[in-house]
Amino acid sequence: MTDFQNIKNEFLAEREKLFNNKTLAKNSFNFCVKHSLLVEEYILRLIQKEGTHCALAATGGFSRRELSPYSDIDLMFIFPKLDERQKDVQSCVAKLWDAGIDVSHTVREFSDIKKFMNEDLHAFTQFFETRFIYGDKKIYDDWNKKLFSEIEKTNKEKFIYDLFEDVETRYKKYGRSPKVLEPNIKFTAGGLRDIHAVEWMHSIKNKHILSQQEEITDTQRFLGILFQDNFINYKAKKRLTDSYKLILKTRNLLHLTEGRKNDRLEFANQQKIAMQIGYDENTWKEFMLQYFNSATILNRFSKTMMKRYHQEIANPLSDYLTIKIDDDFHVKGKILSFAEDRTLTISEVMRAFYYRAMNDASFEKNLRSLIIESIHIFEETNKAQNTSSVFFREMLKLPANVGKTLSVMNEFGFLSILLKEFKDIVGFFQPGVYHCYTADEHTLIALQNVELLNDKENNLSKIFNSIPSKDVLYMAILLHDIAKPISLAGHEIIGSDISIGVMERLGYGQKEIELVKFLVKYHLTMEQVAFRRNINDPETLDNFIKIFPSVEYLDMLYLLTFADLSAVSPVVWTQWKDDLLNELYVKSKSMLEEQLTGRELIYAKSIEVLESEEFSNDDSMVQHIEQLDDMSYMFHFSQKEINQHIEEIKKGSKLSVFFKDAKAFTNVTVITKDSESLLSKLCGALSVNDLNIHDAKIFTRKDNFVIDSFTVTDFRTQEIIDESRHKKITNSLSEIMDGKLQIDKEFEKVKMKWKRLEDAKLSNAQKITVKFEDHEQFTIIDVHSPDKIGLLYELTHKMVELGLTIYSAKISTHVDNVIDTFYVLKNDGKKILNSEFEFIKLELLEAIS
Repeated sequence: MTDFQNIKNEFLAEREKLFNNKTLAKNSFNFCVKHSLLVEEYILRLIQKEGTHCALAATGGFSRRELSPYSDIDLMFIFPKLDERQKDVQSCVAKLWDAGIDVSHTVREFSDIKKFMNEDLHAFTQFFETRFIYGDKKIYDDWNKKLFSEIEKTNKEKFIYDLFEDVETRYKKYGRSPKVLEPNIKFTAGGLRDIHAVEWMHSIKNKHILSQQEEITDTQRFLGILFQDNFINYKAKKRLTDSYKLILKTRNLLHLTEGRKNDRLEFANQQKIAMQIGYDENTWKEFMLQYFNSATILNRFSKTMMKRYHQEIANPLSDYLTIKIDDDFHVKGKILSFAEDRTLTISEVMRAFYYRAMNDASFEKNLRSLIIESIHIFEETNKAQNTSSVFFREMLKLPANVGKTLSVMNEFGFLSILLKEFKDIVGFFQPGVYHCYTADEHTLIALQNVELLNDKENNLSKIFNSIPSKDVLYMAILLHDIAKPISLAGHEIIGSDISIGVMERLGYGQKEIELVKFLVKYHLTMEQVAFRRNINDPETLDNFIKIFPSVEYLDMLYLLTFADLSAVSPVVWTQWKDDLLNELYVKSKSMLEEQLTGRELIYAKSIEVLESEEFSNDDSMVQHIEQLDDMSYMFHFSQKEINQHIEEIKKGSKLSVFFKDAKAFTNVTVITKDSESLLSKLCGALSVNDLNIHDAKIFTRKDNFVIDSFTVTDFRTQEIIDESRHKKITNSLSEIMDGKLQIDKEFEKVKMKWKRLEDAKLSNAQKITVKFEDHEQFTIIDVHSPDKIGLLYELTHKMVELGLTIYSAKISTHVDNVIDTFYVLKNDGKKILNSEFEFIKLELLEAIS
């Protein structure tokens, strides 16, 4: 066996031994250092006979000695000037690859410093994050001298500002909250890159390379430097070190669990990693709480350091521009400062946040540090909450900056000190549902979203701007999920009781307490009715408006519902949902103001349409409408569309299909004669064309013509259907009506095609449930299920087998989960008996599970 083969076998054996050392893998710094040293040792053994006409440096995580199991091993070959000897680099790299060391490499010459400085920030950051490995040390030292010389000549402040912008770009892509439920360990706010970015700024500002030959990581060395220079105290250094170690340990274990490089911490791996650390099936969520706390600490520190760097390089304002707020605080420009250098009281911290919001300011770097340390003292001493609530209530009444100030208060841990009930929702999450943030982050995003209505022009913004007491709405938003840690089921009921004590403690009157109690109790009701019920059904409307003492309560619930849904995830709030909620609001408001029943409202709207000029002068249209029992037909289609329907029915067409794009959805309308299992067939034809069905409305004429309307999107992209696909969809619908399309066979092909995507959704989704609800005319069946291609087909197909007739179907989508609602009767026209519920439930569960 050759020396090369021996070295390769030894390296792979040593690496396998390291990766299998579960105890060491949990000690993140030691593991990464040992991994980095192991790789470096074998690189040197393999290339020790190569020439020294260049400098070989480690970059990235390899340079920082923070090499996770499957991290990139980055090398940089540095030449003063590229010449024919650079061809030796490729043979050197090939030798490393052959030995199982999968390196990535770049070749640089001194002139690249200036070039990349102006063209590629990401590549340029590698230049000042290097560690010498092998070759000509003088070339490496000269490289660094030239690097910082060029930075100094060009404008080092510019690079720091560029890094600020790069951080913002990263947050937009991966999430600016450290409490994203499935974070990217490296790039999401609070991830490893937050600290790396600050280290780069430190290197540029202080003109030195952090990486050394010491057997510690760069992060340990960086925090040590900050401690020695009195930027942070011992407690802060320990908090940061422990937090970074946890995030890094999570990354190491994720790599080992997956057997590959992967930095997306998905729900399934969260539980696996937690159990490797020592948690069990009942306590593993505590690991994620610890993760979110650590990410918050790292994110808060990176923001503090970036604000410090920004304040140091920004052009200072004259002291003559300082405005004294009171004896303790003053503001200059947009920077709020504290007059003394001491620990703050709880009241002083609250005043600081109030003044911050009032002046749309940032904390001066020393004040920021004082607040952080003061809050940690409050937490450690469990100091009694004896502060006045006046400043907090007054802050909620400010015309702007309330949401972002509350978010900073939560980031600092101060909101939980003021509202002790809020503490339990900090870091709280429930995997498998549609939220993508922890409960506290979701709550604060909801509040910020409703506050942003101030600058928009729509019906919601008009309602928001008409409200005199926005602080009461903000309190309802803050408290709407307050009871989730106690129980997800019924949290709205428990939360309404908790809200009473919180509001009383803050000094609110009985009127405000009753309003907040109502809003918390019913915060799920409006979306449930709008998205899961027929809002043209008189009984549904009557039951909904019964809960409101006045229009004011309706206005506030509408705003809270918007805030709650818009803060779930970036993809949940859609134009379709906006339209449905607005329609329910407008109808409910008319009923409350005019004292109408649901039947009276629908009748009045129908008469209004029928007596309009375009209807009353058209006998064929009046006759067509008289053929329909469901008057909501007139609200669903335009006059032009109704005329199209009449013409197609007159022609006696066996099948007519219309497509209409409406913002984010495509509407497909099918006109044909009613037949056995028609809805199931139509759903199947749409499903085999890779369509996701979001809504189905069924209108049946007395002469047996059916007008079925489907709201659909493309299954993968969730976007409108390209016009080029319309013909194929129409052909599928025609073939299934003629019996030419073997739907079951085609449906199996579609399921196989999307199996991988379906499996990913199912792994994150909540369990399947079937519930029944009574209605004056129908039985309502709600099916909660993971979203998947053909779900509506499977359900409707099974209902036909069970002898059920579907009169309406409504689909409410929450990212990867849906609630399908069906208004049904048995084929004999009777409602389902209670004794039949369990059998139907089991059959439906079997059909889709």
